[in-house]
Amino acid sequence: MNIKNKNIVITGGTDGIGLEVVKKLITKEANVIVIGRNQEKIKDLNIKFFSCDLRDGKQIIKTTQDILREFPDIHALLNIAGIWQKKDSVENIDDQVVDDVISTDLTAIIKITKRFIPSLKAQTESAIINVSSRSGVVAGLGQSVYCAAKFGVYGFTEVLKLDLKESSVKVAGVYQGGINTLMFAKAGDVAVPYQTFTNPTDLAEVIVFLLTQPKNIWISDIRIER
Repeated sequence: MNIKNKNIVITGGTDGIGLEVVKKLITKEANVIVIGRNQEKIKDLNIKFFSCDLRDGKQIIKTTQDILREFPDIHALLNIAGIWQKKDSVENIDDQVVDDVISTDLTAIIKITKRFIPSLKAQTESAIINVSSRSGVVAGLGQSVYCAAKFGVYGFTEVLKLDLKESSVKVAGVYQGGINTLMFAKAGDVAVPYQTFTNPTDLAEVIVFLLTQPKNIWISDIRIER
């Protein structure tokens, strides 16, 4: 896709992987629309920001409505936002953590995607890229809730491929290993050696590469090991 002047929505574009993707898309002159909670890190970037807590279904409805009102034509949706669940046995995981992880990492993706699909289908060329995790295809010790959410993203992505096969919308899933971001520290999981993980800038290169392939080429599934 030639993304110059195209409207691209990104969730989680204020930190980590999402922020690096935003920076790369700006250099390619895309119109970047970010859904997030902390505008501070991107206040100096040439993007459009919409504040939204992805755990809140009512906020998702309002935010997507506001975006579509201002940008009726959406050409790509990159679902990147996600939070980590500190490794532990399921019986020890607080119910609020369960709710937060499932809501942010799975439910929000479904709710946001369904609201942008009509606009995406109206374009001659469009794409949905769901950035999941290796934990969405391989079980991880002590990651019951996180894996449940990410396996759900895998299933949702695969069904979208079938449902949208006859439309202009191309769908892809990205399943990466550990990335060196603050996601683990935010969850209080200091034991994770995230400093040794893949640089988010490198993964951003892969995501933008995937999005910018010629119209007759589409890579629908990428699995990245560190």
